[in-house]
Amino acid sequence: MSAGHGGEFRTRRGPAVPWLIAMVMLPVSAAGGADRMAELQALLRNDCGACHGITLQGGLGPALTPAALAGRSEEALRVVIRDGRPGTAMPPWQGQVSAADIDALVRILLTGGGNEIPVLAGD
Repeated sequence: MSAGHGGEFRTRRGPAVPWLIAMVMLPVSAAGGADRMAELQALLRNDCGACHGITLQGGLGPALTPAALAGRSEEALRVVIRDGRPGTAMPPWQGQVSAADIDALVRILLTGGGNEIPVLAGD
C-alpha cells in the first residue's frame, strides 16, 4: 500500500478500503459448528464477494467457482487464502481466520458451496 494523492491509501490495484473493512469486521475467533459455517459463508459472500463478485462469479478478482478452481490443489488454495497474492489486491488472511477456517473455506469453494450462498435481503 502507498499513500496516494490526497492522502488516501491504495493498493497497487485500487483502494485499500474493502481490505481494511474486512480486517476490522472479520471475527477473529472460531466458534465451530453450524454457526461458524454460517459466518464463513457470510465472509465469502460479503468480504470475498467484494472483489470476487457477490456470487463468486468474478469481479476485480477471479471467479471462485468449482469450475474456475478445477485443477488447483487444496494446498495451493490454502496458501493463497493464508498468504494472499503479493502485487494484487488479495490480502493475506492469516491471523484473521484460523487454519481450520481456511480448510473450511477451501472445502466450501471446491464443493460448490460458494454457488449456494444466497444473497440475503439487505445485502
